[in-house]
Amino acid sequence: KKEKTEPESVSLGTPPEHVAIIMDGNGRWAKNRGLPRIAGHREGMDNVKRIVKTADYHGVQILTLYAFSTENWKRPTDEIEFLMKLPIDFLQDYLPELIAQNVRVQTIGEVETLPKHTKSAVLKAVDQTIDNTGMILNLAINYGSRYEIAQSVKQICQMVQSEQLSIDDIDAELIDQHLYTANMKDPDLLIRTSGELRLSNFLLWQAAYSELWFTETLWPDFDGAQFEEALTEYQQRKRRFGGI
Repeated sequence: KKEKTEPESVSLGTPPEHVAIIMDGNGRWAKNRGLPRIAGHREGMDNVKRIVKTADYHGVQILTLYAFSTENWKRPTDEIEFLMKLPIDFLQDYLPELIAQNVRVQTIGEVETLPKHTKSAVLKAVDQTIDNTGMILNLAINYGSRYEIAQSVKQICQMVQSEQLSIDDIDAELIDQHLYTANMKDPDLLIRTSGELRLSNFLLWQAAYSELWFTETLWPDFDGAQFEEALTEYQQRKRRFGGI
């Protein structure tokens, strides 16, 4: 089993303020070891703790993790049931440490439609860290970007219909204000593990100018050193936002 590295005492310069990660490869990690898929999901959840610590150490202000997508409901029932229990186990075990680290837990996605026990654990973590002022751990759970954008458009249409807005008021900033991420900076850096080269319905609007970084490493093996590699490469890129 590959040894996980902790953050080292190194300076990486100015970090990205907001890092988003598609945590992919848990199932393949387990298959490679002859283990059931749920073993990969548990190992992947353990890895979240290490990456949160690394991100916080290097001054990342928001860490958004793609924990469960709206498409994940298509998976086998037993796997879904396990995935819905993971946040409960994770937050019960890890919440005191998050509070001690001054990390604030937030969510994006349709949390209200999650199973009652999952929803309760997530909302408890949000409530108990609401006064924390450090890094935001933003969990994308039951999240789908196309649904999010469609809901934003629907809300704006209702406001036009009720004459609270005119059509001329509609612009990118207004759409921003009706997304789950209304009060968050767009991600500066978006990372995907496991070698897949796509966004998979994750932050499609918000990632318009994000720097993308892909790695073949499966999520459970994505350690602090690799995260630091991504942060370092980000700092070497030139971000022009359409300019020269």
